[in-house]
Amino acid sequence: MSSSSKEKFYLSIYDSKDKVLTLLRTLTFFLSIALIGILVYYHGFPISSATKEELLGIIKAGFAFFILKYIIRYVLAFERVAFLKQSWLEGLFMFLLFVDGIADLFFGTTVEKEIFKRAGIGSFDTFYVLFIQVYFVIIVAFEISRTTFRIEKVRFNPAHIFILSFILIVIAGTLLLLLPEMTVQGGAMSFIDALFTSTSATCVTGLIVVDTATYFTFKGHFILMVLIKLGGLNIIAFGTIYALLSKFGIGLKQHSVLEDFMNKDTMMSATGMLKKIIIWSFMIEFVGALCIYLSWNDAIPFAGEGDKIFNSFFHSFSAFNNAGFTLFTDGLYNEHLKHNYMIHVMITILVFFGALGFIAIFNLFSFSKIRERVELPWKQIDFSTKIALYFSAGLVAVGAIAFFFLEADNTLSDKNMAESIVTSIFQSVTRTSGFNTVVIKEVTMPMIILFLFLMFVGASSSSTGGGLKTSTFAFLIASVMATIRGRKKAEIFNHTIPNELRNKAIAILIFFILGNLIGIFLLSITEQDILAQEGRTLMDLIFEQVSAYGTVGLSMGVTSQLSFAGKIIIVVSMLVGRLGTLTIAYAIGKSVISSNYHLPDGHVVVG
Repeated sequence: MSSSSKEKFYLSIYDSKDKVLTLLRTLTFFLSIALIGILVYYHGFPISSATKEELLGIIKAGFAFFILKYIIRYVLAFERVAFLKQSWLEGLFMFLLFVDGIADLFFGTTVEKEIFKRAGIGSFDTFYVLFIQVYFVIIVAFEISRTTFRIEKVRFNPAHIFILSFILIVIAGTLLLLLPEMTVQGGAMSFIDALFTSTSATCVTGLIVVDTATYFTFKGHFILMVLIKLGGLNIIAFGTIYALLSKFGIGLKQHSVLEDFMNKDTMMSATGMLKKIIIWSFMIEFVGALCIYLSWNDAIPFAGEGDKIFNSFFHSFSAFNNAGFTLFTDGLYNEHLKHNYMIHVMITILVFFGALGFIAIFNLFSFSKIRERVELPWKQIDFSTKIALYFSAGLVAVGAIAFFFLEADNTLSDKNMAESIVTSIFQSVTRTSGFNTVVIKEVTMPMIILFLFLMFVGASSSSTGGGLKTSTFAFLIASVMATIRGRKKAEIFNHTIPNELRNKAIAILIFFILGNLIGIFLLSITEQDILAQEGRTLMDLIFEQVSAYGTVGLSMGVTSQLSFAGKIIIVVSMLVGRLGTLTIAYAIGKSVISSNYHLPDGHVVVG
């Protein structure tokens, strides 16, 4: 097309372009809802093979619409080369869909079908539909990313949006787990159990009221894995909000909320951070899945190669996101796994990196940072990374040494030196996840008390784990040391801690203590039946509450025995612990119009 013809074409469509694009967006919205409903019906209810084929046909027709829409957008674009550059990833997916459509039309097969067959995956139809679902989710994500709202005219608090998005994920997970096809028994599980399980997975806690391995079908396990991934990467939600801040601008108070989750001095732009977190997390999980796959025992009764692959990915996702969910009865203490120390090592590494935090991972292992430290030997790792790395390693060392000696004549009595060391390190590292290779109820009381402390402190900031956070713990220690030494400023690693951060650390500590005390108090009222059992004490409930509030997942075996009220208490504890007490405080707190005043000093004897 000549330049003059091209110009005439664009002039002829100029008036109708906006109308066409608006119509396409409207159709996309309703079609997306319809396709989501179809996929939920396909996976959630027992249907005949003929109905399945009809539903797949509708889904493929929907994909044809998305391809056509992309082509129309390309035709209507004034700068087509720029359009392709900006939407190259979306264009790639559309091209793959187009190739699949042509192959299915002329050859009766698709690229995915051939890949699944060659991989020896038995449950072909299930995997194929799941693959289509992933395709659809990606396409919908592209559509949402292009949708623009007049958000600049709306005053909002990022903490509100963060909490709401998390609750919506929990609700969606609950509704999906209620579908008949998610459980082996065929009927829907109870609402409270579905809510508890969805919350535990989304909050990457690992507390469970049913046997995950035998209660859920493959579809149920897949939903759990998706919830774990979404919950573990909750920082992505804040990264997205931060991008909106840069675009539309909000108040100073809201900026302070976000700075609790990301270090603006060491992180890249919000968009770059979002992409980097997604890429790095999936990369680590894929490598972890490969290592786990190679570490399985031949004696493990997998249903087939596909089951073995899925188990590898599930446990890798669960470990890196500090979720603690497993697909084996009794978890890693299962008879096929409790002596497989290579699996224990793989899980330990994934849990540790997940609890270390993205900021620390980027600073320690990104190529640019490594090259910078090689070229400039005097260059040190960032201040936040030092706190995350040194305090995480220190807590692991304390926990491992204590477990090694305190449990030598107890849970470690049947193990040799190397096995005892691996088990001790494993249990210390998994203070932030719900994995265990020993029976927690059989652990000695001194170690139980130390576990309570380790779970209370938890993981590092910007990590997939919960708890008080190592940075908060570090600031509190520095403040205590400054007070003891009579210094006005708290210092750590040759840095002065601003009073604002000290106040936040103290506020988080108080919220954590109060939250746990309230939970323990309520459980002591609602769980009288558990306390009445022989061998049960209040410590069982204390351990359960601290584990839930720190989103850890370790238990002394009372989770499945909780009453309806007890489950609600633990659900709330997991949500508050995962969202962060300071985030909750910002969400319910009132904005201060001005702080430019000073009240009279108050003097009173302290201590």
